[in-house]
Amino acid sequence: MKLAARIFLAYLLISVICFSYPASQFFKDLRTFFLESVEDPLADHATLLAAMVGTQMETGRFNPQDLYKAFDHAYSRSLTARIYGFQKKRVDLRIYITDPSGKVIFDSLEPKNVGADYSRWRDVSLTLKGEYGTRTTRLDPKDPRTSILFVAAPIIIHGKNAGVVTVAKPTTNINAFVNSERPRILKLWYLAAASAIALSFVVSLWLTHPIKRLTRYANKIRDGKRPRLPPLGRTELRDMGLALEDMREALEGKKYVERYVQTLTHEIKSPLSAIKGAAELLDEQMPTEKRQLFLSNIRTEANRIQDLVDRMLKLSELEARKTLQNVEPVCLNGLLTAVLESKGPILSRKGLQIAFHVDEGASVPGDLFLLHQAVSNIVQNAIDFSPSGGTIAITATVAEGALVIVVDDEGPGIPEYCRDKIFNRFFSLQRPDTGKKSTGLGLNFVREVAILHGGGIQLDNLPDKGLRASLSLPI
Repeated sequence: MKLAARIFLAYLLISVICFSYPASQFFKDLRTFFLESVEDPLADHATLLAAMVGTQMETGRFNPQDLYKAFDHAYSRSLTARIYGFQKKRVDLRIYITDPSGKVIFDSLEPKNVGADYSRWRDVSLTLKGEYGTRTTRLDPKDPRTSILFVAAPIIIHGKNAGVVTVAKPTTNINAFVNSERPRILKLWYLAAASAIALSFVVSLWLTHPIKRLTRYANKIRDGKRPRLPPLGRTELRDMGLALEDMREALEGKKYVERYVQTLTHEIKSPLSAIKGAAELLDEQMPTEKRQLFLSNIRTEANRIQDLVDRMLKLSELEARKTLQNVEPVCLNGLLTAVLESKGPILSRKGLQIAFHVDEGASVPGDLFLLHQAVSNIVQNAIDFSPSGGTIAITATVAEGALVIVVDDEGPGIPEYCRDKIFNRFFSLQRPDTGKKSTGLGLNFVREVAILHGGGIQLDNLPDKGLRASLSLPI
């Protein structure tokens, strides 16, 4: 399982756990919340009624019949009260009053209960003891929706408990409120859960994006490229990236030195053997003409070694660079003209024609010296492999945000067996005219220049004959 999926599932699991338990508890306690909100005003009502009844009893003006008339009138009235989406149509409050012994002296809904002993009911018994008296009774013991809430208050006369006033209210309206609020609360919960899932997904992408950048960076290094360390923010991943960069440089440096010594030793071994053989022969007596031939061979091989060392030094200096140092707008027309002028003598000697086209005003930001060397190497390869009297076509065009320099020759092209190693250091093919090989560093140098400029070099055989070298540079 990928890291992003693990992070997403972990956040999702945490969200489910954190949301589900509070939500389930909230739905369980939702009815209790409504009951608590109803009990508070019932306690106020009971206390106010108990004070009013106590005042009337104290002055001898208490008459239950007056209360019956008032409540009958209230019960008979129709209400049109809309309370938060709930339509209240009648008064459903019940009042009963007991004496100090707990016997009923008034019941607003059940006058027949007058004289009944309520002293065993919790609301009455607790209130007569001076405590807060409440109870909840179900009309149907198996159905909590039939519950009635009773809240009592003491009737105090001359500091003594003279009875109890109980206010009762069925929970039917509360059930309606709960049923109406439950879908809205569920909708909010689903919305919160969906938001948590979406945020979990976004967070997983945000956390793994730098890791993907670091992975792409490592893959480019594996493919032999020289990418820049991607931006990783000020996190531990940036420290890891810097550590990888240091490790890459250390390993590449060690590997480069080993490869450098091995290849240089291998390439120098052949001309050194030729020099040594010619020098030994010079100790013998021979005609002047032959002696001059051996001396010429020594000079040729010495120059070959010198050229090899010079090119290796340039290439190693180029490979050590991480960024361009002297960046300036380079005019392609002037660059190609300068390269062709430097190749003028050899072009004339082989009778080669140049077909030259550059888009007007074409330019590219880069290092003029390095670009001159790279283009010069490409053109030199085209000259070396072109037949005498042939044509070399050079174009420079702008396409898809890049400047592409294309050099076509009429040579034999690249054999299939060596396509994968044509850019390897010291790899070279025999020139058709002389049968000799070059140092094998030219195309490797061109590739390093292209990479340093953020571009690339590509070699393709043309359909009929010849080779196309395409150097692309971002503009």
